[in-house]
Amino acid sequence: MTASEMKLVLTPTGKAANNEKTRQHMYEIAFQRITGFVEPQYVSDAMLRGQEDEIYARAAYSDHYAPATETGFITNDQWGFTIGYSPDGTVGDDGLIECKSRYGKYQVQTIASNEVPEEYVLQLQTGLIVTGRKWIDFISYSGGLPMFVKRVEPDLNMQAKIIAAATAFEERVSEIVADYHANVSSMKLIPTERRVAEEIII
Repeated sequence: MTASEMKLVLTPTGKAANNEKTRQHMYEIAFQRITGFVEPQYVSDAMLRGQEDEIYARAAYSDHYAPATETGFITNDQWGFTIGYSPDGTVGDDGLIECKSRYGKYQVQTIASNEVPEEYVLQLQTGLIVTGRKWIDFISYSGGLPMFVKRVEPDLNMQAKIIAAATAFEERVSEIVADYHANVSSMKLIPTERRVAEEIII
């Protein structure tokens, strides 16, 4: 499980999610654990723009707030299972940054409301859980508009709900993996080999 996907595990209000997207995510995680393979995902123009905007946002933050250092993927397994988070930067010993590239209309909405958009709250709180950091600065970036920065601190109530929902999700994924292996052992199945994408396209 990762912080960016926590929105599939529980609702914005902190209740364990139980819908088709949640179930499909369970099977996706189970597939990855069984095979050690992550299927390639389509990279849209918006995603490419987001990768570029992240560089500009981090540089602007470093110039006007504090130096932000790029870092790798961080994991924490203190609950008996692993949750991962990939911050867009660390700040000193206590802070993190999370950059979002936004369409102009959403940037205007965010600045006008002076609030972190609801769809990012779970990711931010999970990032704080995984890293144990004291705060995370949410950065909303849209070229041509002012950059929005909002500090978020740990919400212990929400974090408890995240861990509870993640624990239930993990238990279900483990059950799926166990059922899969039990059926593979007992059923007459035909093994296949994975072909790389280039071979499939050709």
